[in-house]
Amino acid sequence: MTGPLLISLYIFVLAIFVGFEVISKVPPLLHTPLMSGANAISGITIVGSIISAGAGHSRISTLLGLIAVIFATINVVGGFMVTDRMLEMFKKGR
Repeated sequence: MTGPLLISLYIFVLAIFVGFEVISKVPPLLHTPLMSGANAISGITIVGSIISAGAGHSRISTLLGLIAVIFATINVVGGFMVTDRMLEMFKKGR
């Protein structure tokens, strides 16, 4: 049991570092369009986390699934708010 858990932890930590490096290299001009594209990925994350939370394998998987649903939902809502604000800047004045 220790082997797969250690490998999963290693992949998780590696994903954090890679994600941080990729995000920090994005210029501010491209941040908002990429964020709106990432909302689709977060939608997939919501579906996966709902499946994980509802599978009922253990209490920890249900708790982690619930936390993932909450964070992914916050990400989607925040992404739509930022995208809407960006699109407002391109509308012509009245």
